[in-house]
Amino acid sequence: MPLPIVAIPADTRILEGAVWHAVKGQYVNATLKVAKAMPLLVPALEEHADVEAVLDRVDGVLISGSPSNVHPLLYGRDATDKDGPFDPGRDAVSLPLIRRAIERGIPLLAICRGIQELNVALGGTLASEIQEEPGIWDHRKPETNDADEAYSIRQTINIKEGSCMARFLGHAGTVQVNSLHRQAISKIAPRLQVEALADDGTIEAVSVIDAKGFAVGVQWHPEYWAETDNPSRALFEAYGQALRDYAAAKQVTA
Repeated sequence: MPLPIVAIPADTRILEGAVWHAVKGQYVNATLKVAKAMPLLVPALEEHADVEAVLDRVDGVLISGSPSNVHPLLYGRDATDKDGPFDPGRDAVSLPLIRRAIERGIPLLAICRGIQELNVALGGTLASEIQEEPGIWDHRKPETNDADEAYSIRQTINIKEGSCMARFLGHAGTVQVNSLHRQAISKIAPRLQVEALADDGTIEAVSVIDAKGFAVGVQWHPEYWAETDNPSRALFEAYGQALRDYAAAKQVTA
C-alpha cells in the first residue's frame, strides 16, 4: 500500500527578495519518518485555494506552527501592534482546510499556531502576550540562535484522565513537553474539549468533540524531537495510524 498523503499548509515568507511558500523541515520529517506519510505542501494562495481539490487527494491534514499569528479580525477583535506578524494567505488556506477536514472525517493534527487556528476556525478566541497575564508563565521561545537548545526546554503539562491524548500516550497525568509560544487559546470553541493543561492553566491540547476521525491540536512542539522523544513519537504514530486507517477505508469505498 502506498504511503498516505498529508496536506501541510505553507507559510508565506520573503526570502532573497521574493515570496516563498515554506514549511519548516521538522514538520516534513516527522510526517515522513514517524507518521510514515508523504507530506504535500499547500501554498498560501488566499482566495485562490481550492480546499476541496486538496482534500480529495489526501489522507490527512497537518497544521504546523509558525512565527506568524492568526489575524485577530478572524475572531472578532481589532489588531494591535503586539498581535503580529500576520500571514493572511495562510489564514485563508488553513481555516477552511481545518473546517472541511473535520466535516469530512479526514485525520487532522494541529500544532502550535495550528491549535490556535483550530480554535478560531471553530469559533474560539485567542489571547496575545499571555506572559503579561497574572499567574501565567513566560512560555516564549528564548532569544537564542541555537534552535536545538530552545526546543529542548521542557515544561510539565497534565494529560486528562480518559482523554484521547491519554490513549495516544499510554497514560494520563504529567508529561514533559517543549511548549514555546506567546499566544494561547482564550475562549475555547464550543466543539473543542480540553485534553491537557499546563500548571498555570494554559490549554496545551484539545480534541474535536464530534469529530468523525482523528482531530487533535497541541500547543507544544512534538515535531521537533518526534524520532527520539517518547510522547512526541507516540502522538505522531497515533496520527500515522489514523492516516492509514482513513486511506484503507477510502480504498474500500472507491
